[in-house]
Amino acid sequence: MKSNERRYSNDWREFFGDGTTQKRRPPRNLEHALQTRCVRWFRLTHRDMVHNLFAVPNGGYRTKTTAALMKAEGQLAGVADLILLKRKGSCGALLLEAKVKGNYQSETQREWQKRIEADGYIYRVFHSLEEFIQIVNEYLNLPDE
Repeated sequence: MKSNERRYSNDWREFFGDGTTQKRRPPRNLEHALQTRCVRWFRLTHRDMVHNLFAVPNGGYRTKTTAALMKAEGQLAGVADLILLKRKGSCGALLLEAKVKGNYQSETQREWQKRIEADGYIYRVFHSLEEFIQIVNEYLNLPDE
């Protein structure tokens, strides 16, 4: 085989495994996977409110320059992952934080939660799709003012 030729395999097991020897690795970012499932459920279930639920892009790696720009634009540490901007009762929004088993709110997140709840908003931490569904349904069933 010449050095510039590619080697191709006709054996699918080389690429996909045969199902007996390899185990599937779990996703690296479990909170991302949870949040994605929750947003997908919401958009399929509440088609008339897809514009009301949105993510706050606070996580992830950023260069120092990008971080400084985002901070100057108003990004705050500790803000909830998802915001459901829909007035129900006397509350103007539901703030949602995704956490998987073994992950906990940071001190900054707890402080932001305390302040936002003092302002009259509802803030909830969820750990599963089922819990997210329950929280959202309870909120959306609050009586309108």
